[in-house]
Amino acid sequence: MSVSSPPAAVQELSRRQVVDWRNAVFLMFALPGIAFATWASRIPAVRDSLGASTNEVGVIISGMAIGSVIGLLASGRIVARFGARPTMVVMMILAAVGLTVTGIGATAGAFWVVFAGLAVVGAGSGICDVAMNVSGAANERALGRAIMPIFHAFFSFGTMIGAGLGVVAEALDVPVALHFGVIAAVAVVGVLIAVRPMQSEQFGAEQEPKSSGPRRGLRIDLPTLLIGLVVLAAAFSEGTANDWLALAMVDGHDVTKETGAIVFGVFLTAMTLGRLLGVRALDKWGRVPVVRVSFALAVLGLLAVIFAPDPVLATVGAVAWGLGSALGFPVGMSAAADDPAKAATRVGAVATVGYFAFLVGPPVIGFLGEQLGILTALLVVLVLVTVGGLVSSAVREPRRQDPAA
Repeated sequence: MSVSSPPAAVQELSRRQVVDWRNAVFLMFALPGIAFATWASRIPAVRDSLGASTNEVGVIISGMAIGSVIGLLASGRIVARFGARPTMVVMMILAAVGLTVTGIGATAGAFWVVFAGLAVVGAGSGICDVAMNVSGAANERALGRAIMPIFHAFFSFGTMIGAGLGVVAEALDVPVALHFGVIAAVAVVGVLIAVRPMQSEQFGAEQEPKSSGPRRGLRIDLPTLLIGLVVLAAAFSEGTANDWLALAMVDGHDVTKETGAIVFGVFLTAMTLGRLLGVRALDKWGRVPVVRVSFALAVLGLLAVIFAPDPVLATVGAVAWGLGSALGFPVGMSAAADDPAKAATRVGAVATVGYFAFLVGPPVIGFLGEQLGILTALLVVLVLVTVGGLVSSAVREPRRQDPAA
């Protein structure tokens, strides 16, 4: 099994408490997915309301990424200082306020208000992301098995729900401000419900004497950096597909826009299934072999997308790419949180490295695609995924302590 047996402190919880905690984390992961897809599904409407160019839309979108990175830089200290549950509540409310401001700015045609609103959404969501990963990792310890990939799959489910609601809102011509405001209210109610059954993320942590001196931040050691590299490779792979796969199919394989969208949907479906089914593989074989095979699948998929002469083979490659991108990020989060006493800071550091990929990935691929062609630009992803596979031993499970010792 890829997660060590529950520590004594956690075993005091009843099975019902642990399961309720797990279900609460499921809901918690879905909420940011709904919020993100709500924004993404109405980007065309926001663009039209602002009268923005494609380049200006790119600037607006970068606001969320910038906010996320800024929030993540402070996330470790915030979660360590206040705890995961209070942090989730405050930061989800902050993200909901940002989403509401974004909707109001879009309706008013105020470009920089939309940018600022998205930056607030990004900051709140980024810090909340670390808190819910810390809580999810603690729940893994309570359950005694790997389940983090399923938590991340619920984010994907949330994006599906948010996108579906966005389609309905677009069809009914619901004003962006009203749409975003309703989803923001749902997010606030949802987080207040979700945190109630959650237990402390400190379960399983060894008690250490408190220091009378000033509290210092955790140094980012080599193991943490290597875990971050695994997460960076997985995030860059996933983020590149999100932003560029449909266009790569259209421009590189001469398919229609509708077909490009379908291939992107195939990728998302494969990635979601990979996260749902991957927990069994993790339980059976452990993190390192599964992550290595995952990155190998991503390499094969990327090779097919880049070099296959036939769009059908490229689509098969997209399936392998999606499956291969599924587990690196959530497994990296679990590995960063293996030591409960350092979980908040390490998850914050690793998440910052990972989300940095979402910030720099789109412009890097876009620049190279403009110069060399979009399929050739994907070679950057291929290199990073290969590196991620080479350092995947960094996510190895901690050694179990001998209970007789």
